[in-house]
Amino acid sequence: MLSSQYVDRGIIKWSAFDALVGYHSMLEEMKYRLGKKEKPILSEDEQEELNRSLQEAVRLNSEIELKYYRDGYLRFTYGTIEKINYQSRVIVLSTKEKFNAEDIIEIQLS
Repeated sequence: MLSSQYVDRGIIKWSAFDALVGYHSMLEEMKYRLGKKEKPILSEDEQEELNRSLQEAVRLNSEIELKYYRDGYLRFTYGTIEKINYQSRVIVLSTKEKFNAEDIIEIQLS
């Protein structure tokens, strides 16, 4: 009766790259940097539509989906507009998030 002494190491055999200090953090940072895109430039018509949507959202106090640009990526958030500072061009949502007006790409009313 011969029994096999072989024990499969499973995923451990592929963990050689884990031994390199900072390998995973460097790889994640590289993926993040390569995924960045330039900020979209809005036409005058798009800016007018954005302004109309903003005014409508304030008037109706409705929830909006806000598409904005930050750090090379387009991001989304939801909320109602709590405050608009026209001098500093900052919009504050009910979630206490603050956005510069020039970073906003699109506003959709819910």
